[in-house]
Amino acid sequence: MFVKVCGLSTPESVQAAVAAGADAVGFVLTASPREVSPARALDLLAHVPDGVHAVGVFRHEPVDQAIGLARQAGLEWIQLHGERTPVDVKTAHDAGIKVIRAVTVGAAPDAFTDWGEELLLIDAAVPGSGEAWDYASVLTKGLGDRVWLLAGGLDPLNVASAAKEAGAPGVDVSSGVESSRGVKDLAKVTAFVRAAKG
Repeated sequence: MFVKVCGLSTPESVQAAVAAGADAVGFVLTASPREVSPARALDLLAHVPDGVHAVGVFRHEPVDQAIGLARQAGLEWIQLHGERTPVDVKTAHDAGIKVIRAVTVGAAPDAFTDWGEELLLIDAAVPGSGEAWDYASVLTKGLGDRVWLLAGGLDPLNVASAAKEAGAPGVDVSSGVESSRGVKDLAKVTAFVRAAKG
């Protein structure tokens, strides 16, 4: 099970995710209660060991802007939310950047086709709501053997069952491991990663 913990903003939260066995950590470089500056992300990157992917998360920024900010932060991965095209993925790849492309479960069918991204992330119909949803509905999306991440409404208590319902090879969490909006609970981070991998 591939596990990404997103919205990290302190050395302690990064260290907790890494120590628990997370495969990737996410730094939000767009307007959000979890936003960090590229300089802050670069500082946090010092706590990410080789073998753990560090990802810059973007919402509506043009892909060229996202690439530029990711480079300032020393990141080789970007996660793209919002309205995207296959050209966005190609542009990132041409710049040497790996891509997680985020879609909502209610997106048009062509959004679930393979655009060449490294990972597809499938989120709730209303991203950021923190509410659980019909995870089994992903089974109708025809993802085959692709590696993708389930997100939206996940927490340490439901991640194992949600991943099983959806047949998900990976999961992503942010609000489900927080004590308050934007503030990570280190015990929840550890519990989430362990539950997902267990």
